[in-house]
Amino acid sequence: MTDHTFHDQDLSGASFRRVSLRGARMHAVDLSGLKITDGWLDGVDISGVLRDVRLNGVDVGPLVEAELNRRHPDRAKMRPADADGFRQAWAILERLWAGTVQRARQLDAELVHERVDGEWSFVETLRHLNFATDAWVRRAVQGDPSPWHPWDLPHDEIELTGGVPRDRSARPSLEEILAVRADRVAGVREVFAGLTDEQLASETVPVTEPGYPESRSFAVRRCLGAVVWEEWEHRLYAERDLDVLMGR
Repeated sequence: MTDHTFHDQDLSGASFRRVSLRGARMHAVDLSGLKITDGWLDGVDISGVLRDVRLNGVDVGPLVEAELNRRHPDRAKMRPADADGFRQAWAILERLWAGTVQRARQLDAELVHERVDGEWSFVETLRHLNFATDAWVRRAVQGDPSPWHPWDLPHDEIELTGGVPRDRSARPSLEEILAVRADRVAGVREVFAGLTDEQLASETVPVTEPGYPESRSFAVRRCLGAVVWEEWEHRLYAERDLDVLMGR
C-alpha cells in the first residue's frame, strides 16, 4: 500500500511494525508520546516544536535551540520578557522583513504566488501574517470582534466561525497585500509603543462574538508573543523559499 493520504485521522495508540515510511510527508501531525525503536532515519527533515525529544538517549531539544540561536543572534530576542523587549523585538522584525520584501520585489509578478514544495507562496505568507495580527492583536487584545480583511488567510487546521475569511483562491498583487500589511504592522507598532509591563501581565477581556480565537480570556503576553513568533518563523520560511525562486 503506497501513496495513500490520511487526512483528519486519529491513529492514537496505533502500532507499526516492519512498516516503510520512505518518502512520507507529514504536516500538522501530533507526535506526542511517539516511540520509535530500531528505526532508520536517513535524509529526514523535521520542523516543529521539540520538547523532551530523545534520539539515542539524548534530549536534542536544547541542542537544537542553542544552534538556532547561534545561527540567528536575534532569535533569542523573539521571546521578550517585558514591554521594552517587545518593542525591541518588533523593531528587529520590521528591519528584517524590509530586506525580505526587497528580495521578493525582484521576482517576476507570478512567482510571488508560486508555492515551493507545497508551502505557502510569498503572498499567502503575508496574508497569513495579517490574519495572525487581526486574530491575536486586533480581536483578542483590542477587542474588535470582526477585524478581518477579506484576504486574511488562516491556517487550514482551524475551524472557522463568525465570518472569518479563508479565500484560498484570492490573488492580490504583492503591492496590494503589502498595503494591507503596512496597516497591520503599524497597528502592532502602536500597541507596543504604549505597552506597559502591567498590561503585559494582564488578561484580555473576552470577545463575546464568535470568531477566532474563541470567546474567552487570554494572557496578553501569550497573544502578543504569538504574533512576534509568527513573524519571526514565517520570515525564515519566506527567505528559504525565496532562495529557490530566485534560483530559477
